[in-house]
Order: sequence, then C-alpha cells, then structure tokens
Amino acid sequence: MSNNPNKDYTQLHIHASKHPKAYAPHILILNIVMSVLGAIIGLELIVRTGVAPNTSIVGALFAIIISRIPIAILKKYQSIHCQNLIQTSISGATFSAANCFLLPIGVPVIMGRMDLMYPMLIGAFLATIIDATILYKTFDSEMFPAEGAWPPGVASAESILAVVQKGKKALLLLAGMGIGIGGKMIGIPTDLLGVSWFGDFAAMAALGVGSIVIGIIKTNGFIIDIFGTSLPVITDLFGEGADLMAQPMFQYMPHGIMIGAGLISLIQCGRMLLKKSDGNSAAGKFSSSMANMKKALGGGYVAYLIVAVLLAVITGIWSDMSMFQLIIWVIFSAFAAIASELIVGISAMYSGWFPGFATALIFLIVGMLIGFPAIPLGILVAYTSATGPAFSDMAYDLKCGYILRGCGQDQELELEGRKQQYYSEMIGFVVAFVLVAIMAGKYFDQGLFAPVDATFAATIEAGAGAGVAKWLVIWAIPGAIIQLLGGSRQVGILFATGLLVGSTINGLTILIALVLRYVLVKRNKENEQTLNILGAGSLAGAALYSFFTATLSLGKKK
Repeated sequence: MSNNPNKDYTQLHIHASKHPKAYAPHILILNIVMSVLGAIIGLELIVRTGVAPNTSIVGALFAIIISRIPIAILKKYQSIHCQNLIQTSISGATFSAANCFLLPIGVPVIMGRMDLMYPMLIGAFLATIIDATILYKTFDSEMFPAEGAWPPGVASAESILAVVQKGKKALLLLAGMGIGIGGKMIGIPTDLLGVSWFGDFAAMAALGVGSIVIGIIKTNGFIIDIFGTSLPVITDLFGEGADLMAQPMFQYMPHGIMIGAGLISLIQCGRMLLKKSDGNSAAGKFSSSMANMKKALGGGYVAYLIVAVLLAVITGIWSDMSMFQLIIWVIFSAFAAIASELIVGISAMYSGWFPGFATALIFLIVGMLIGFPAIPLGILVAYTSATGPAFSDMAYDLKCGYILRGCGQDQELELEGRKQQYYSEMIGFVVAFVLVAIMAGKYFDQGLFAPVDATFAATIEAGAGAGVAKWLVIWAIPGAIIQLLGGSRQVGILFATGLLVGSTINGLTILIALVLRYVLVKRNKENEQTLNILGAGSLAGAALYSFFTATLSLGKKK
C-alpha cells in the first residue's frame, strides 16, 4: 500500500530544512481560518448528530483547491507538506472542539452544575494537550508504529497524492470515492468497507463479528438496515418479543468484555514497556525508542495526576469526599485517562474506529462500583472522555504526513515534518478552546448537548450495584481470553469495540469486504495494491458524504 518503502517518492522529496513551518504567515492564517471552520462544524454536529466527522480530508481538499487558483501567492499551497499541515489543524480543531471540550464540559452542566463548566473546560484542555503530546512522543514506536494501519490517515494521504501523481492511481481513488459516496447514500457503511480492504485482517474480522453479535442480540434476529428500511432475514431468534438487552446479563456484556480485553491489553503494553532496552530503537526500525516511549507514558501519567488534582480543587469536588476517597479518585482518574487513551489508540490504529465514549462509560461504571459520589463521578467520566480522541486524530494526521514524506526514508525530514504537524495540531486545539469557551453556554442554554452526556448522567443517577459488578466480572473472562488468543493483533479490543458501537449492517459489510479481499489477493497478489487505493478512496468518499450531508443540515433542530 502507500507506505511501501520501495515506492518512488523522488518528485515529492524535500530537504528537512525546506519543510513548511506551521508558524509561517501563509500557513498560520489558513490554519486559523480552517480551525475556526472545523471547530464550528464539530460543535454543530456533536450536538445535533452525536458524532464529529473526520474533516482532515476536507481540509486537504480545501488546500488543494486554493492552490489551483491562478494567483501567485496561493501557489505556495501546492506543496503537499503545506496541505498536510492545514489538514492537521482542521481535524485537530474539529475533534477537540466536539469530543474533547464540549462533550466533557456538558456532563457537569447536564447534572445541574453550570458553575463547573469553565473549570471542567480548563481540565479538558490540559488533558487534550497531554493526550496529543503523548501520541507525538510515542508515534512510530513499538506500541504505535507508523506502519500501523491508521486508516483515515491513509485516506487523506492517498487523496493528496492522487492529485499530484494523477494517472491510474487517481482514477482508482475516484472510483473508490464513488463506491464510498454511493454506498453511504443507500445505507451501506462504505467507510468500514474501505478500511476492511487495507486495515489489519484479523482485527477487522473481530470488529465485524462483534458488530454482528450485538446486532443480533439487539434486534432479536438478523435484520439488515439498508435503503432506509429494515429487511428482516431472521426474526424472533430468541423467542417472540424477546428483549435480551433489557437483562443486565446482556446489557453489560459489551462493557465486561472490553474490561477483560482492556486489562489484558494494558498488561501486554506493560510487558512491552518492561522489556530490556539499550535506549535505542529496535534495530533502527522505529524512530521513537523504547526509552522515549517509557518516558512519554510515565511523564503522561504524572501529568494526568497533576491535572486530576487541579480538577479536584477548581471544581470543589474534594469537599464531597474523605481524604482517602479523594486520593483514590485522583489515582483512578489519572489511570482511567491514560488507560482509555491506550485502548482507544490501539483500536484506532487497527480499524480507524475509536470507542472513546464507550471506554469512558466503562471507567464510569467502575468508578460507581468503587463508590465515588455523583459529581466526582461526573468529573471523572468527563475527564476520561477528553482523552483518546485527540490521540487517535493526531495519529491519523501523522500517518498521513508519514506517507507524504516518503514513509520514513529520510529520518530528518520525517522528524521535522512531525514536529510541524504537532504545532499545527496545537493551533487547532487553541482555536477550538477559544470557540468553545465563547459558544458553549449558548448551546447549553438551548438544551443542546452531546447526546452521550445524557447517557453518562442517567448512568450515574441509576447507580450500579452488585448485580452489575457480577456480570462485568463474568464477561471480563471471555474478553480476556479472546485478547490473549489474539496476541498483538488486539482481537479482543476490536471484538469488544464491535459489541459497543456496532450493528448488523456494519458487521456484514466488514465480513463481506474481508472475504472479497481474501479471494482477490489469493488469486493475484497485485490486487492488494488496487484494493488499498480503492479502500482509501471509499473511506474518503464516505467521509466526504457524511461531512457534507451533515453540514447541509446544520441549521435544523434536533
């Protein structure tokens, strides 16, 4: 695929010293403008649809269009590295405004504590900065290799390269985009179809199976939602009128399996960190050494601890707990922040999906079982949900840049480009922070919240007793076993992700795409490259369709 080290990138190669700077006036101005646009789009969509789209492809295409305007000063934007910085900024602003800022600060507000909005915003902003910084320090390490799938990053890079290279590749990408848009129009999740053609095979299979399992359990049958209608293939599979999701046994199955898989995944991460290392990257394979990875994760946990203490003080929740309970809350909050980040990051790397909300809900349930009071629980889940999205989003952007810079062939160029992307991401975060600080109150006054905020608040109000704990423990066992059997492929994490956020049509699409991939590649190995580009185009087309259809309906009420 695009990160083939033998590919000829000569026409795109520049010296590290010539790489565009994020603070160069022409880039900085467009970065700020695009970040404002991205932040507004992110805010609108998170309150009206519950999700924020991937705007990095939109940012890249916008930069490409501007560069084609026949005005001398705009020709500077023809640099693919310049376009990379712009798409990094807009995607950072979109994801942070929606998922890292507005969603977390809505939790205490929806619980009746409007006074905690700005203190929570400060905590969420700091958590997001830490989140992205940890990714920046650990990207292209053994845990998060640059050669990992990171699907949305591949789609953005392929879109930019297709414009530069033209020819057969551009036609394949356009065909893939046609598949992506056409499929979305009739209800097929062609973003997942595309990812299945170039993501990790075993991880995507696990995601597909998990999605089908939860789809069957939720609908009491095998029902496909397509063409705007439900097509029942099998109904009343568990008996007429059966509602398995009303029973705690099945209601908490996805969460328990993710807890088991997540714990094993964290142990696997820990074993990786504890491996003996001479401080150098493994045989030069990674640009971030094991020593740097340990330092970044250790420093990140300490930073999360400090922000947890700050949050406890500025929100006043320290007064709701005993000293012992407060210490446990701080330690657990920091652990939840970094554990959520790692689990979400691993899922994003393999599938392009990150179960950020679902992972935060799991740590909320565990916090409830520990016995924290209501408002500290609200701050806990808000803090946890602020970590992970920025980690995943920035990894997608760095993957895009990695491909555009020649897949690490020039180490000096790669490191310089990565640094400039980090600065661009920070610009996006700052713009998003300012906009959310100005606009959040106006949204909340109209009753416009990220839908998941109500889920968090309702979960806290309902409470969690011994019955919930029992099923979480029981389901954690198969989750742990699946993760162990899957080894480094993170099969357990992806299976649990499917259970948490999947559906029958999603799972069916993934599995059909994987079968097609298996047959075509077995027939002719060269088909793999074709599928890679078609898949990237399909993901890009689906993202563009979702973006524009959602954007055109921004003004509509919920």
